[in-house]
Amino acid sequence: MKEYPKRIKRLLREWMTEAYERELHRELKKLEKDFESWRSGEICNGEMSSRIHEYEIGPSQALFKHCNYSPNDITVAYAIVSGILNEEDVPAEMVEAIRVDINYCRSLKEENNLASREGRWWETR
Repeated sequence: MKEYPKRIKRLLREWMTEAYERELHRELKKLEKDFESWRSGEICNGEMSSRIHEYEIGPSQALFKHCNYSPNDITVAYAIVSGILNEEDVPAEMVEAIRVDINYCRSLKEENNLASREGRWWETR
């Protein structure tokens, strides 16, 4: 991560955590649907266990790695460009500090090279 003033570093950590929480919530909602299917008897215990395992080695692990091993500035820029975070909701001073990263992610998106986190996105890594 580039060098930023302490306030920007703190904001980046906070908003990276917010982005992580939003993405994790989205993935857990998918798992919640599986639990509903299991409770209603649509899927058996073994299938539910398999889906939990797939969640743990798939999106849960991928999100953890992304948010713990990627630079916060890139993670936040990705979250803004991909719509996880709304640019208008985050502090303007932080947006300006990572403007280069945001523009880079936007250029990737325009070229269809920004990895999407829909479907089985964790398998493409």
